[in-house]
Amino acid sequence: MTGRAKRKSKYTQEPRTGNGDLKKARTDESKAVLLSEVDSEQRDEMVQLYKLQMPEDLYHFWDFCKELCPNNPRGALKETLGLQLVGPFDVLAGAHKNSKNPQPNLHLHWRYFYDPPEFQTVLQGSEESQYHIGYYRDTPDSLPSFVGANEAKKGCTITQMGDNLFAAVLLYLLKKRKERGSKKAVEALEKLETKLRDRTETLGLSLDQKTKGMKQRDKKVVTKTFHSAGIVVPVDKNDVGYRELPETDAGLKKICKAIDEAQNDEERVKAFGPLQEMITFVQFANDECDYGMGYELGMDLFCYGSHYFHKVIKQLLPMAYNLLKRNMFGEILEAHLSSRSHNDLDQLSAH
Repeated sequence: MTGRAKRKSKYTQEPRTGNGDLKKARTDESKAVLLSEVDSEQRDEMVQLYKLQMPEDLYHFWDFCKELCPNNPRGALKETLGLQLVGPFDVLAGAHKNSKNPQPNLHLHWRYFYDPPEFQTVLQGSEESQYHIGYYRDTPDSLPSFVGANEAKKGCTITQMGDNLFAAVLLYLLKKRKERGSKKAVEALEKLETKLRDRTETLGLSLDQKTKGMKQRDKKVVTKTFHSAGIVVPVDKNDVGYRELPETDAGLKKICKAIDEAQNDEERVKAFGPLQEMITFVQFANDECDYGMGYELGMDLFCYGSHYFHKVIKQLLPMAYNLLKRNMFGEILEAHLSSRSHNDLDQLSAH
């Protein structure tokens, strides 16, 4: 097996816990951000239901959409952009209170096929490509590191779109403006663009696709993984925390393909050989506190998307999350794997 030197990233050499210093950078950058009009009762309910801290831009975006369309804020961008506000916005709209499903799991609410536990959908686009926009968190107890987008019908790639919803929606709008539309449609987009820019300026938020905080995070990304958003694990000054897989991305994809497309069980068992060997390496790595290796392998197998890997993923990822003290991600993953599908993503409708 070949080495994986090409995937080694530059670590910043100071010890750190999870995502702590990134949070600091974000508050410095956004110290001018005003509090939105969403009351403390709704905020508390959000934390209670999701067990996650929501960033202030989510609440500001809700205020913004309520102004655009007071009767139906969740549909405020539907006509101009084809985007629907979902996920936490359903909670802000009170839709969870008259859910047809008696026990909705909000962590699975609009969780698309390739969404890792770190990703939380908040806007839904084209049904055909299953385009959706969401927050990406490196740890369950930190604020999101960035806003990303994925098209579940096309694969697992997560594209970074700035560090707040206004930046992401503006980026989406600018792309849409390049498509030839009617004069009326173009005017509606220009009007919305002006409103988005004005509000973002008022709030002191960044419209950059790559902010300073995101660039700082890049330095801590130990490996890109198949979804290319990268994973962050604490690495100490002696480089303990992550070691590379003994296989390149291309090599790992080849191993996965051989397993997934094996003609029969005998062939499949044989194809599992190299993967089995890697799992043994992960066990050694875990014993020596290099928890990032199992995290990477588990995430890559999840992103590959074949059900043949679900058992191995359940062996690798919850363990990695547990060792990294990100247990909630492990719980989300296990719930997702038990009902992983391209359909029936709305937890509030009766299944």
